[in-house]
Amino acid sequence: MGRRPRHPQGNGADPVSASDESHRVNTRLVGAGRREEWTGPVVNPPVWRASTHLYPDTAALREGGKHNADGRFFYGRRGAPTQWALAEALTELERGAAGTVLYPSGVAAIAGALMAVLRPGDVLLVTDNAYEPSRIMANGLLKRFGIESRFFDPLDIDGFADRFCDRTRAVLLESPGSLTMEVCDVPALAAIAREKGAISLIDNTWASALGFPALERGCDIAIMSLTKHVGGHSDLMMGSASAGERWYRALRQTGQALGHVVSPDDASLALRGLRTMGVRLEKSAESALAIARWLADREEVAQVLCPMLPGTPGHELWQRDFTGGCGLFSFILKGRDAAASARFVDALTWFGIGFSWGGFESLALPIDPSSIRTDSSWPPAAWDTEDRWGIRLSIGLEDPQDLIRDLERGFAAMERE
Repeated sequence: MGRRPRHPQGNGADPVSASDESHRVNTRLVGAGRREEWTGPVVNPPVWRASTHLYPDTAALREGGKHNADGRFFYGRRGAPTQWALAEALTELERGAAGTVLYPSGVAAIAGALMAVLRPGDVLLVTDNAYEPSRIMANGLLKRFGIESRFFDPLDIDGFADRFCDRTRAVLLESPGSLTMEVCDVPALAAIAREKGAISLIDNTWASALGFPALERGCDIAIMSLTKHVGGHSDLMMGSASAGERWYRALRQTGQALGHVVSPDDASLALRGLRTMGVRLEKSAESALAIARWLADREEVAQVLCPMLPGTPGHELWQRDFTGGCGLFSFILKGRDAAASARFVDALTWFGIGFSWGGFESLALPIDPSSIRTDSSWPPAAWDTEDRWGIRLSIGLEDPQDLIRDLERGFAAMERE
């Protein structure tokens, strides 16, 4: 049997700098969560399909109920080695995390995390550029439970402290923002929230823990849709929330109370995707940056919304706080309407038309961010333009030159009435 790799964390090694960590990320992805007691003599943890966990006797049965932790068999809702290995791997990647809870989708992770920290009568501050299902949840599900949601402009640092009241319990962040890709000053916002006694949660799906260490930047809970980069192959639905000791316990207890559990088969797929996530993100980000540069020179484009691209909104904060990116970004069409953006997308060959992102295949969607804004203007007043219609691209693993030729077809089709 080959020698098992040592765990990248928790092995008594000296701490390393952030730059050293970024260079070691692929090594950490390979070794994370691969405990010998869970994998045995094989490379990957087997798929443990089980609802019932058996005990040797009634004394063991009674003892089993006293322990609530990954690695302790109890019942299928608390998982088994396949799910435990994935949760531990994600915890190892999120510096500062004490544990990770898995959910059956990214939206379930957002809902589960919010339900873990909020109570009736609380106020939740929600970034105005949040993922649309988060907005729907804030205005629907949470409202039904007596929780008031208030949206705020994530770029208004000076006015942020004034948004708090005595009932403000938590802040939901997202950076870059959904569709419009604004990069907010997460450390500053999280620090203000902490001063006000509020909990900071962040949807960190875009960069993941590989590109943005959310807990180290001041957030209390880091949420991801594992459907995207971790799965990487558009064949599973899953979410996660990682936190330090205090909030991890709250996440775990709430998740169990709600009956959240993920399939061991999906957990196995997520573990497989996790091993190659670093190289996939590197490739898709490299291609996205090349395509963003090309789009910036097109006369039909009013604005490229890609924080990795120098000169675009949020690039300085992205350089300061992030160690990586991904293939998701948007661009705004100059002087075009909804019909033109639809013609553009319909003409594409290599880009599929569909929701989600982060898979190996490229996707495109027409967008109108103004339809989901309430507290910040779209387009921004600083643009001095009324251009609002755009395209969101998720760049996959195809050759970028082929994707650029495809986008040329889109621009040509857009001009045909």
